[in-house]
Amino acid sequence: MDKKDKRYLTEKEVAAITGLSLSTIQKMRGHCRGIPYLKIGKAVRYVLEDVQAFMEMHRVNVYPFYD
Repeated sequence: MDKKDKRYLTEKEVAAITGLSLSTIQKMRGHCRGIPYLKIGKAVRYVLEDVQAFMEMHRVNVYPFYD
């Protein structure tokens, strides 16, 4: 994907994708944790690929249970 083709998301869109509350996303950002973001004036934006990478980092692999 070219840099010009990146998709930028609002914090509300990130909350919808991740299932995290808006306040949790804001707290993580305030503590310099969580998903990398861009700040342009007062606007905060997240790159879709960063959100997806964050989700993958929190994947829990399980093994099938067999009787």
